[in-house]
Amino acid sequence: MSDLHHLSIAQLIDGLQSQHFSSVELTDHFLKRINTLDKDINSFITLDEDGARQAAKDADAKRSSGADLANTPLLGVPMAHKDLFCTKGVLTTSGSKMLHNFVSPYDATVVSNIRNAGAISLGKLNMDEFAMGSDNESSFYGAVHNPWDTSRVPGGSSGGSAAAVAAGFVPFATGSDTGGSIRQPASFCGLTGMKPTYGRVSRFGMIAYASSFDQASTIGRSAEDCAYLLHPMAGYDPRDATSIDREVPNYVADLQAAAEKADADKPFAGLRIGVAKEYFGSGLDSEVESTVRAALKQYEDLGATIVEVNITDPEITLATYYMLAPAEASSNLSRFDGVRFGYRCEDPKDLADLYTRTRSEGFGTEVQRRILMGTYALSAGYFDAYYTKAQKVRRLILEDFKKAFESCDVIASPTAPNTAYELNTALDPVTMYLGDVYTIGVNLAGLPAISMPAGFNQAGLPIGLQLIGNHWDDSKLLTTAHLFQQHTDYHTKLSPVAQTGV
Repeated sequence: MSDLHHLSIAQLIDGLQSQHFSSVELTDHFLKRINTLDKDINSFITLDEDGARQAAKDADAKRSSGADLANTPLLGVPMAHKDLFCTKGVLTTSGSKMLHNFVSPYDATVVSNIRNAGAISLGKLNMDEFAMGSDNESSFYGAVHNPWDTSRVPGGSSGGSAAAVAAGFVPFATGSDTGGSIRQPASFCGLTGMKPTYGRVSRFGMIAYASSFDQASTIGRSAEDCAYLLHPMAGYDPRDATSIDREVPNYVADLQAAAEKADADKPFAGLRIGVAKEYFGSGLDSEVESTVRAALKQYEDLGATIVEVNITDPEITLATYYMLAPAEASSNLSRFDGVRFGYRCEDPKDLADLYTRTRSEGFGTEVQRRILMGTYALSAGYFDAYYTKAQKVRRLILEDFKKAFESCDVIASPTAPNTAYELNTALDPVTMYLGDVYTIGVNLAGLPAISMPAGFNQAGLPIGLQLIGNHWDDSKLLTTAHLFQQHTDYHTKLSPVAQTGV
């Protein structure tokens, strides 16, 4: 059973139910791979071996005694959480020195929902500090390496989640998406990453970066794998003021029903895919563009119609995001002051010294940069000129998306303008921010979006195709990606690390 990590979530569930293997065997398999191979990847911050093994034993016992699988569909299936979801009794760091000693006294709603569905958490995954970054090099716990080429970045900020799945350390994982933080790593690591509609998944217990942008997300090898994880995650939570009380579809059942009904040769007959010239401008790598256009041609060959739409210039959305998100970060991160929890400087002289040195020593360079950017935008004399104006532009970006959806069902674009770049390339901040140019508009508008593998460049590095849906069209996006994956095999390709047997 050395290839258990090659199986899909559906195959893992079927194998557990038919007793081809137990949850204990499955958990031990993944733990062995992590302990043997993660030294070269650095995807985990905390590995909860004892907790995972006990949960696996409990899952096997429940299955043997006839557990209600309708309410525990993921019973005994291992996974892991991005380290910004509070997990009771487990270190929760958000990738920062500021929280290097913070053991959460409670569970985030996402964590409790997934546990209630029967899944087993193996631990907490590495990430850019406080989810601020696009390469997973800003983590206090060291950079994460891409399993397709360990000299390259896995993307960020959910780089640990992407690397762990791509390396075969977990079959799927949670992440978050504030400006592309699940989709860009999915593109760099040859995976499928789903960012739901804003308000679909509770943010309670999720350490905030920018509250009006943050959304818990899923990453796996396929759209079907993501659907299995998103289904228990989603739902209304009165503890989150931004959570929407709206019925949650059965994402897995919707995929299966769509696959059964689809025409074998033209499964996308009637589907209108919007393509905007704004997503194919300067700065886009030529191999990325040709690969994405080839994937769109495959959609056409399978019955879809390509229509031209217009959206806000991505450079405008980028500027808007980097005015608003840092402003929210400045406010959210003010709570980390060395008084109540987390890092505290040694021997402060007075209260001002405590605040200043705690935050200067506890926050990394990128986090400090964004706090200062946000504080400037919110300061007296600049608030109306920058923050208020950016909020008005945000509304116009949403209106442009709404108008585009009048003539199409989904909008397609490259996920990122390039493939995974080398570690320690010392990109200047602006160049790094440009890596989010195609993903940020989705978060400004609160829309759902998915990135899925669309091919590879000549160096063998993965390239992602992004599909954007209208509000609450999460199921449609998953289905559109799933049917494409029924007719292509990009998502089945394994990284060199995943091909390594342990």
